[in-house]
Amino acid sequence: MQTLESDLDLTEIINGEEIMGPSPFGKHQDIVLKLVKTILFHLEKNDVGKLCLAPLDVIFEDAINRLQPDIMFIRKENMAIFQDWIRGVPDMVCEIVSPGTYRRDTAVKREIYERYRVPEYWIVIPDLLTIEILTIENDKYITHSVAELEGVVTSKVIEGLKVNIKDIFDYKTYV
Repeated sequence: MQTLESDLDLTEIINGEEIMGPSPFGKHQDIVLKLVKTILFHLEKNDVGKLCLAPLDVIFEDAINRLQPDIMFIRKENMAIFQDWIRGVPDMVCEIVSPGTYRRDTAVKREIYERYRVPEYWIVIPDLLTIEILTIENDKYITHSVAELEGVVTSKVIEGLKVNIKDIFDYKTYV
């Protein structure tokens, strides 16, 4: 009998190199759950696509780039990429930046998501109480929406979605 632990493979292939990521911290998982709750509530009202969570591989190119974003969204019209794993480009990916993953999430993965033209990339930095949403314009990411400490971010890909960052970060824990 296999245990759940053996079924969870946190290995990513980044630019051809296998990278084993650490298990997420509790604070990271709390933020994932709050974001998922907010996004799912919106998706239940507006049946526009599917939300997925890590660990689930996004295979951009076999043996070259196989990543596991924390949260992914696929529009209904792009559901053909949702197979055993996601084989192709999701419409939105989200990375929760943890201690030790800052460079990988904000630079290395950003470059990969940009190269494959992922339409929207969310970077969530709990230690800075920040959510930044990037969108592709002329083959490069630009900031579409950002909130630090307080405010609301909006998605371009998930039409009508607004996220108040005070609903995501537990200020008593973080400040």
